[in-house]
Amino acid sequence: MAVPTPHGVPDRPGAPPVPPELAELLRAQLAAVADQVEEEVRREVPEYARPADGAYGRNLRAGVVQALTLFVDHIADPRDDGGAIAATYYELGRGEALEGRSLDALQSALRVGGLHAWRLMGRTAEELGLDTAVVAALGELAFRTVHEVAQAAAAGYAEAQLRSSDELERRRRRLLDLLLEDGPVALEAVQDLAHSARWPVPRTVAVVALAAAPDQREEDRPLAAVGALVDMESRPPRMLVPDPEGSGRFGRAFTLALRGRPAAIGPTVAVTDAAQSLRLATRALGLMGRGILPRQGVVRCADHLSTLLLYGDEPLLERLRERVLAPLDTVSAGQRDRLAETLLAWLLTGSNVPDVAVRLHIHPQTVRYRLRQLEKLFGDALHDPETRLDLILALRAESLRTRQN
Repeated sequence: MAVPTPHGVPDRPGAPPVPPELAELLRAQLAAVADQVEEEVRREVPEYARPADGAYGRNLRAGVVQALTLFVDHIADPRDDGGAIAATYYELGRGEALEGRSLDALQSALRVGGLHAWRLMGRTAEELGLDTAVVAALGELAFRTVHEVAQAAAAGYAEAQLRSSDELERRRRRLLDLLLEDGPVALEAVQDLAHSARWPVPRTVAVVALAAAPDQREEDRPLAAVGALVDMESRPPRMLVPDPEGSGRFGRAFTLALRGRPAAIGPTVAVTDAAQSLRLATRALGLMGRGILPRQGVVRCADHLSTLLLYGDEPLLERLRERVLAPLDTVSAGQRDRLAETLLAWLLTGSNVPDVAVRLHIHPQTVRYRLRQLEKLFGDALHDPETRLDLILALRAESLRTRQN
């Protein structure tokens, strides 16, 4: 709060009494004082320099009158807690928060208005020839009044901010659920919900799937600050990043949020295709856990599309592997691994023996020996274009499975 807690307000024991009859005299001047205080606030606080006939102007006038009334009521009856007037300022504080404005302007207005009101009313007290101790008590009472209404406004502002923050989070969670649900997503529906969630609709997005970790609710804060939609309670935890290709701020926030935990970043897609990015990111995260993709760090799906394609239908992949690599079942496990490795390198290097030797760090003669063994096992199939493609897919899956084990 901008207004500090006062020390020594006049309700303390032994404070000089303020003559109750002064209340009626000041009440008679209340409208004139309110005019001058309102004018001073408009001059000193830019946010209130608006037309008096608008809602802001009406609220300003009502607030000034209410605060002055509370001051006079405290003089008339020190036991009056001013509950109704405090409620008015509570609502004023709530209104500032709901409109997305800072509380600073309202509290600046309270300071400026309170000081000016005290000058005007204090002058009246001096003209009446009141004792200086009474005038001082009156000043403390004015300070107490400003403090009370400022506290009420701050409480209303804080309550509205809390409710607004909770509601905003709920709306963003609904938006994230909409974007990531299976099936087509209408852009109009996204735009409507995004507007109520105060989330600018980006052109492209990417979805990140995270390995579960303790205290993960704390980790979404830097990402939410750069516009990411985050759900750390889902399994796996996920976040949707707007315009990931052009956001340097996201990269820094992402590093902060990860704290070294494994993550998979789905491909960049149109905002209405976010579910596709989630599917691949989730698949990649699962493959990371199995060791098929790197277990640690951040895996970008765009760098592993062929592996993700291979593992898009694992039962089908297993049938392909069993059928195409059946000839290798007739050799020992150790020999099978060496022959499979050599055959994949040979197919990928365009059947070039020296290149295979360099790739596998073995002698070319060893490569030729293994190729003669493979010719005996597979025969003419090694030279059939369609079979070669099936062999590459099956051998690639075999090598990834070997890495997993």
